[in-house]
Amino acid sequence: MPLLSGAEPFSHAGSSTGVLLCHGFTGSPQSLRPWALELARRGYSVSLPLLPGHGTRWQDLRVTGWQDWYAAVDRELRELTDRCAQVFVCGLSMGGTLALRLAARHGDRIAGVAVVNPAITFPPVRGFLLPVLRHLVATTSGVTGDIRAPGAAPEVGYDRVPLDAADELRRLVRLVRGELPQVTQPLLLMHSAVDHVVPPGDSALVLGSVSSTDVTELVLADSYHVATLDHDAERIFQETDAFITRVIRPATRKTASDGT
Repeated sequence: MPLLSGAEPFSHAGSSTGVLLCHGFTGSPQSLRPWALELARRGYSVSLPLLPGHGTRWQDLRVTGWQDWYAAVDRELRELTDRCAQVFVCGLSMGGTLALRLAARHGDRIAGVAVVNPAITFPPVRGFLLPVLRHLVATTSGVTGDIRAPGAAPEVGYDRVPLDAADELRRLVRLVRGELPQVTQPLLLMHSAVDHVVPPGDSALVLGSVSSTDVTELVLADSYHVATLDHDAERIFQETDAFITRVIRPATRKTASDGT
């Protein structure tokens, strides 16, 4: 199937510091492209893959699962670590969920984590009914496009959510919720004050569950869920660069000291 316009993956060969960005459920790289382009402009090596089943039509998402989505970002991470001295993982919504799982499973191979409105829970009633409903109803209404800024570029994604895929998302967030204590890397967590897709308690749950000692929380007061395309986009880009710079400087000093 042809890709939706703007859904193409993005990569940039830059410095020895790499950044992997993970987009959200039913979305596409378009929602993170400005973030990726700004990191590339600042000299980093950047990878922004298209997750399986995304960026084409909702029917393609129906036949994929969370293992497929995670395998795609895991593969990109391994490629980045092969050519970069340090790698950071970033994500929006379910992309933040995937980034946190990468951090939990890869430990010291990841230098730091920056997430925006990470999804870590699933509505309990819908979650309880979903294993049955998905056999009776194919889709429900879409979740893309929660942007506050008038005139902002619309998010490229699906206007329908296949319930089979929604059930896979439910399984993923439950799994990652249990893995959060394994996240020990420096963490930058940015979340919107008003979010119509992911409840605000998700970010609080992440902050209360990770084992990271270096944690920065930023509230995005002027954006909805897709904050990377909203009023606070520039702040996200600047804070991510400042976070990466701050984290790698002690590592650089330590490396120099070890070599003397």
